[in-house]
Amino acid sequence: MPAPTPSSITDLDATALSSAIHAGQVSCREVMQAYLDRITEVNPRFNAIVSLQDPQALLRQADERDAQLARGESMGWLHGIPQAIKDLANAAGLPTTLGSPLMRDFVAKTDGLMVQRMKAAGCIVVGKTNTPEFGLGSHTFNEVFGVTRSAWDPSRSAGGSSGGAAVALALRMLPVADGSDFMGSLRNPAGWNNVFGLRPSQGRVPSWPVQDVWVSQLGTEGPMARSVRDLARLLEIQAGHDPRVPLSLGEPAHFPLEAERLDPSTVRIRWLADLDGYLPMEPGILDVCSEALRRFERLGCAVTPLALGTSPAAVWEAWLVWRRALVATRIAPFLANPANRSQVKAEALWEYDQSRSLTGPEFLAASVQRSAFYQHMLSLLEHHDALALPAAQCWPFDANERWPKEIAGRTMDTYHRWMEVVIYATFAGLPCISVPAGFDERGLPMGLQLIGKPRGELALLRLAAAYEEAAADVLMRRP
Repeated sequence: MPAPTPSSITDLDATALSSAIHAGQVSCREVMQAYLDRITEVNPRFNAIVSLQDPQALLRQADERDAQLARGESMGWLHGIPQAIKDLANAAGLPTTLGSPLMRDFVAKTDGLMVQRMKAAGCIVVGKTNTPEFGLGSHTFNEVFGVTRSAWDPSRSAGGSSGGAAVALALRMLPVADGSDFMGSLRNPAGWNNVFGLRPSQGRVPSWPVQDVWVSQLGTEGPMARSVRDLARLLEIQAGHDPRVPLSLGEPAHFPLEAERLDPSTVRIRWLADLDGYLPMEPGILDVCSEALRRFERLGCAVTPLALGTSPAAVWEAWLVWRRALVATRIAPFLANPANRSQVKAEALWEYDQSRSLTGPEFLAASVQRSAFYQHMLSLLEHHDALALPAAQCWPFDANERWPKEIAGRTMDTYHRWMEVVIYATFAGLPCISVPAGFDERGLPMGLQLIGKPRGELALLRLAAAYEEAAADVLMRRP
């Protein structure tokens, strides 16, 4: 391909950019300068990237990557590619604030495992991406850095908690991004910014360091990208067993999209929609997602509207117990000093205070309910290759709000009830990809979730790649 110009470098996806770097069509210094210029131009309005490092130091790192290539040495697919790490993960020498005033001055001494793996593949860490305080809530705002705004309308929420990552991707401030997902944090912001986000199978991308390696299995790190091939390549780098994380998956992390072409006529998708009216949805969401499913049908896939087949209310009650227990353990160290309560956001305090009365038998009962739900999801996936749901229950809302108090006339009884649609993949530990579904009449984006079979990332990625070709009209739109 022709050598990229400075203005076109940031338009390339990571795969094309990596190829251009390795072919000598563009230098790592030119790439770094192009991205620094783009961040300077765009970031002040949208606030996606925080803790940006010294530009001259970053350019020197890019020069080192160029020198390696001149010697015939490549570190890997991310060689010389700028990367910003979600501000919940440690990157040596950079602040890890967690979006909390209590962590404002903390600087990580070592890299977390995911960051180690991305650096080993050659990326240059330019800064962090913004996240809500402690990663709680699907709206990216905090008292340290402020609000991250939608790439499509800066008056609107970017989603979260990987909101900074999604906006940086959509606005071409990063070629590819990492994130994490507990309650849709790789899926909601991807859907709201018209990019791809993949929540991997439980154990696919191990997190280290962590407090607990046995029970805390609802959250996971994972990739976000503007193309499915980038998503697959970044997942290969992030994934893989680590002996310090005993429940991490030991199988090879390899996701070759082209090795075997998907035959769409063999694919069966179960459309769960709003769970027969159980989930309140703002007008237009089901219509946009239905149109996305018609693209699958035009490919040859069979799409069948069917019920969930189990009580979603019982799943929600069990989910609340698990979330309360796991979130509280993250908040507890900060509340060992009672004076810190005034510097912790109300939603985090609510999670912690709710957990104080939780008993062991209650938690075990919720685990039994979760186990039954997992078995039920397996029964659905015996007859279908993917389960489809919207990536959110409302459109991107006013960025000045903390969270939606009402959806379609129904009051939200918790700060996260409006994201109930994302809990099913998480609770079952199943892989789930959010693909861009389309836009409403205001030009706001929405995503479609596809939940796959256990450890079924490759099948999901191949299905998403087929959809990507059929959804060119959606993906070609730019903020």
